[in-house]
Amino acid sequence: MRLIPGLLLAVVAMNVWAASDSSTTEQKLIDAIKHERRSTADTARDANRKPLETLKFFQLRDDMKVLELLPGGGWYTKILAPTLEAKGKLYISLGAERIGEALKGQPGFDSLEVIPFDRANFSRQEGENRSSVPAFSFGVKRLDMVLTFRNMHNFTATGRTNINKAAFEALKSGGLYGVVDHTQRHMQPTEHELRRRIDPVLVIKEVEAAGFEFVDYSDLHYRPDDELRYEVGRKTVTGNTDRFTLLFKKP
Repeated sequence: MRLIPGLLLAVVAMNVWAASDSSTTEQKLIDAIKHERRSTADTARDANRKPLETLKFFQLRDDMKVLELLPGGGWYTKILAPTLEAKGKLYISLGAERIGEALKGQPGFDSLEVIPFDRANFSRQEGENRSSVPAFSFGVKRLDMVLTFRNMHNFTATGRTNINKAAFEALKSGGLYGVVDHTQRHMQPTEHELRRRIDPVLVIKEVEAAGFEFVDYSDLHYRPDDELRYEVGRKTVTGNTDRFTLLFKKP
């Protein structure tokens, strides 16, 4: 009979720890989002991109080892790296060298590591709007999370397959894979006007084919006013595109 109170106490303690850990991560995210290192142009997109809510949905913790793919100008990198600085680690790869060099040596980015990827590996067939990459490995193992924001649409089916396989290989069992991208209507043929959109059902199918399990989706970036007909860079659409937000897990 004495075991029951003990077990209850242990469960309560674990729940308190989990709540505290989540609270600590959230506060670090808030601090990173509000930090002066982020430009006015960066912060102007916060209401639209909802970084706090998005990273909470992806179950980010401050002690994770995370890989961000195709970080571009570092919009998310500047939030992720300081959040993970003390207890975790952020890797960036695929077109990451420039932003990695720009952030090198700045406070909050000491543990940021660029995984090199030769730009010559990006290829595009004549007349093709999307790039491909050959089969490759990131050279790291047992990561807790891989994230990619608005990038899948840039790649051919072969390119996406090889990126998904490399992400799967880099994650530990139970590791998470978060994907955000611009929505294309299901089964709609891809034409030039839709070149920067992608069908979320296709993405789910391809990611599952790489070995992942589908975990959940979020309507955080649902935009009812987006008719899903126009190029995402058009003035009437840009900043208000419907985006799908998907979470997968490596078994």
